[in-house]
Amino acid sequence: MKKWISVLILLFIVTSCKTRNIVEKKDDNTKIDSNTVLGNDQTPKDANQPVRDKLAFYEHVLIPPPFEQIKINSKVNVETGNFIPTLDATIYIEKDKKVWMNLQAIIFNVARGIATPEGIKGQDKTSKTYIDSDFEYLNNLLNVNFIDYKSVEKILMGRTFVKITDSDFILTKNAQGYKVVSNANQKIVTHDKIREYKISLQYDDNYDLLMVNLKDILSSDELEISYSNWAEFNEIRLPKNVKIIIKGSKTSQILLENTKFDFSRMETPYSVPSSYKKIEIK
Repeated sequence: MKKWISVLILLFIVTSCKTRNIVEKKDDNTKIDSNTVLGNDQTPKDANQPVRDKLAFYEHVLIPPPFEQIKINSKVNVETGNFIPTLDATIYIEKDKKVWMNLQAIIFNVARGIATPEGIKGQDKTSKTYIDSDFEYLNNLLNVNFIDYKSVEKILMGRTFVKITDSDFILTKNAQGYKVVSNANQKIVTHDKIREYKISLQYDDNYDLLMVNLKDILSSDELEISYSNWAEFNEIRLPKNVKIIIKGSKTSQILLENTKFDFSRMETPYSVPSSYKKIEIK
């Protein structure tokens, strides 16, 4: 599996640079037609009933919360089969402008990165290497077409980062809350290569995102991102726990425990020492 874990949380692109991806499509301009009825005859077996007020659901899950900036302190555990100590992460999101991350092991800075609408940069202080890439390069490299700055913001804040439309997905109500399942395989075309995915999302009754699952129908590749322990901070609901599981020839996972949220501005320094070596993502 190509390493795409780091694309999701920025800095791991340089600290664990070769795992494989699964994802799907993005579109911030999802169209909602309140007159369109999803195929209730295709209701998943575990759903109890169709959702009548679909417009309210889509408004809650697709419209991002208002904020200017947010700082998140996290404990990060990466499980790839190789020993990686628990990392302390500081994540700073300035809406529509940048996502900055700094990682520490004990008291030592080990990595730093920044994503902007133009691309993503990261440096590994332990190996004195760095990456500098635009999103088009990463999408082509990873055989996807959804990675952009907004998708990075959404993944970190527990917001819907996949494209869901009333024509391609079925919305139902079940015991956990709301379930959205693709009614046909979702295709991604990059460099004349087509991959197909089965996609499902689960939300609770408060419209908090609980799980996103992306399954490649032609292989064992699977991505699952789950969110839990949601709470309200400064009138914004945010998850305290995030789990990213990547399944393929082997299983890897990233666990983030968000311990503190702060909404004040902070400095986000980023510069690469001249002695660092640029690396390519393979």
